[in-house]
Amino acid sequence: MTDIHPDHLAPKTVAAVKTAKTAVVAPAAVATQLPGATTLANGETKTADGIRIEGVPMYNLVRGPQPGALFHTKGRGDGFVLTLGGKRIYIAGDTECTPEMKALQNIDVAFLPMNLPYTMTPTEAAACAKAFHPKIVYPYHYRGQDPAEFAAALKDTGIDVRLRDWYAAAHQ
Repeated sequence: MTDIHPDHLAPKTVAAVKTAKTAVVAPAAVATQLPGATTLANGETKTADGIRIEGVPMYNLVRGPQPGALFHTKGRGDGFVLTLGGKRIYIAGDTECTPEMKALQNIDVAFLPMNLPYTMTPTEAAACAKAFHPKIVYPYHYRGQDPAEFAAALKDTGIDVRLRDWYAAAHQ
């Protein structure tokens, strides 16, 4: 779980699908709401069920509900780099293009958000992908944004952009 916002954290849903073998890893602000969750801070690494999990800071640099306030403050939420099966998978959470994201290395698959006003524009997300150059990138959490704009901005970079309709159920 990446953040405290209800589109990232639904304790009743977690409880409904969790089994005795389920490992829940989350930043402290989230873990307090999920009994038995393992806390992972920004910059920390832990292993759960054989999966190496690195906490990557996710936060806003400039966007917020009002001047001087940010939608996501540094240290509250986590993005995650999961290492499993010899692959490094980055799940950004809700974030702008932070220095920590730009510094990522050897990412096989990345999931980047681009939902305004909370995270990045498609152009900003593409510029960030260019900075750390994952092999494959999926734009997600993009309601109201155009993923094709993201894909066009990454044309000829060698990054494999994969578009999916994350909101198919909402269209029915």
